[in-house]
Amino acid sequence: MGNTHIDPVAFTIGPFIVRWYGLAMAASFLFGILYLVSKGKTRGVKEEQLLTLSLVTVVGGVVGARLVFVAANYPSWFWENPLEVLRVDHGGLAWHGGLVGGVLTSLLYLRYRMGVSFNLLADFSVPGIAVGYTLIRFANIVNQENVGRLTQWDFGRWPAQLIAAAIAVSMLIRFFYLERKAYPFGYQFWSFVFYHQILRAGVEETIREMPLVVPLFVSRAWGVGALTMVQVTTPAILLFVWWILRYRLEQSLNTDTEKYKSK
Repeated sequence: MGNTHIDPVAFTIGPFIVRWYGLAMAASFLFGILYLVSKGKTRGVKEEQLLTLSLVTVVGGVVGARLVFVAANYPSWFWENPLEVLRVDHGGLAWHGGLVGGVLTSLLYLRYRMGVSFNLLADFSVPGIAVGYTLIRFANIVNQENVGRLTQWDFGRWPAQLIAAAIAVSMLIRFFYLERKAYPFGYQFWSFVFYHQILRAGVEETIREMPLVVPLFVSRAWGVGALTMVQVTTPAILLFVWWILRYRLEQSLNTDTEKYKSK
């Protein structure tokens, strides 16, 4: 079966080039912001505050994702080609960098500008994150990046981008299912991070063509390998998030107001 190449440029408007990757990011941001604003108002937060929070979080997430990606893969860009560091439309965002950047900026803004608990609104960011992860993985197909490992089976390479997108979609379905149940504020967000990280490290990273920092296991026939940097750092991330989840669940036992059922 021949290779199918999709032009990464969606269209041009004069000197401006619009890429599929950029459209995927824009669509995910729009969906995430609209969902957060619509749901956040049910918690008594004003729309203008939610819009500002969304913009702050998006900027923090993109900056964190790009900086970590460049630092991990092309650190010389910082002094040799600093303009390329800004070209997020070319692809290249680190999931953990985006997560940390978004959480830190939103946490600081919520605490010092709005006087609102991070956990009060964090759950409503999950759909936007899941949709964004899905759309970006489809954009990766267009950019021919984040490809799967080559196998000796008839299908050739693992469809790593599609498998990653399927993981995100499954987590999105889980979110809407749990909406009907009562959980403490923040549980949906932190549990999403916890289980998505398990699936990403256990499935996506195993079949994705990534360098192994600790060559624990490699099978060229099956097209699998471990351990990548994500897999090495996952236990620490899971331990931290598990501690937060346990703390939130214990807190909720002391007050009924910490539990909710989304409408």
